[in-house]
Amino acid sequence: MKIEVCYALPEKQELVSLQLAEGANIEQALNACGLLQKHPEITLEQGKFGVYGKICRLDTALRDGDRIEIYRPLIADPKEVRRKRAEEGKVMKKGGGEL
Repeated sequence: MKIEVCYALPEKQELVSLQLAEGANIEQALNACGLLQKHPEITLEQGKFGVYGKICRLDTALRDGDRIEIYRPLIADPKEVRRKRAEEGKVMKKGGGEL
């Protein structure tokens, strides 16, 4: 089966296509794609991974055509950002941008 592994950095996106045996899981795909070796900040123990935007466990079985996404930690807590804006009296529009 053909799958893709995606890791988005602030300046670029890396996309790796793989051919895996039927029944392969997320952990096997991550070990086979080479991104764990290229980016040591990604760890199986502490990382978050998903398939098409839905967070999944490492033992989740993959299907042909799936795209695994490697998620980075948030830089800022969205709740804290909203709280600070409210304290400053700024009005937010839909989408979180300033008016």
